[in-house]
Amino acid sequence: MEKIDITLPEHIAIIPDGNRRWARMNNLSPWKGHKEGADRIEEIVREALNLGVKYLTFWGSSADNLAKRPFQEKKALLEIYEEYFQKLINSKEIYESQAKIIILGDWRNQFPGKLKDILEEGVEKTKNHSKHVLCFLLAYNGDDDMLHAVKTLVGKAQKATKKIVVTKEMIKDNLMTAQLPNVDFVIRTGVQDDPHNSAGFLMWQTQNTQYDFSSVMFPQFTKEVFKESLQKFSSRVRRLGH
Repeated sequence: MEKIDITLPEHIAIIPDGNRRWARMNNLSPWKGHKEGADRIEEIVREALNLGVKYLTFWGSSADNLAKRPFQEKKALLEIYEEYFQKLINSKEIYESQAKIIILGDWRNQFPGKLKDILEEGVEKTKNHSKHVLCFLLAYNGDDDMLHAVKTLVGKAQKATKKIVVTKEMIKDNLMTAQLPNVDFVIRTGVQDDPHNSAGFLMWQTQNTQYDFSSVMFPQFTKEVFKESLQKFSSRVRRLGH
């Protein structure tokens, strides 16, 4: 494990924007940008495990974006997912570092059978790992996350024999992302003139989160740039006296 003089966030979440824009700027097809982005995810996962990050979450795709993409681009993206996750679950780093893979979102309803089988295999093979957690949000929308909690609580209330008083703890415990702790640091790449968090992104876990809005598009977001972001987080934490 690499030793660096920074305060590491326990939970880092990355919104990897800029794949398509990078491809367009380089006169490439959109899926070339997604493929390059998958290579960066592989690089950052390896670096994060090496540094000792406990939780690392990537927002791979939203349900809305998948629905809006042209058929050919969506097909290419799902093929990239197949290749990436097959490689991930066969990589020695996952087992040596005892990293658990979890996949959250509406992917079971949106993805084809072969890809679902690969994702299920990764979850099953690593379910007993306990040192690190790699979370991938696929076909994930924040409002669906909250709606999942509401529907679950309504169902429980209808079956209950006595009145249920809903608390914030109950809402959190019934989110599809309930197993994730609060996010310490969100990195959003590919930010131009409008730094913002995507509406509803892990809304329950990001109430007191630090953000880095990076102008670097994700295909160029190397492990060196990743560590620069971690340095920013560390300097803020120290300045705040934590």
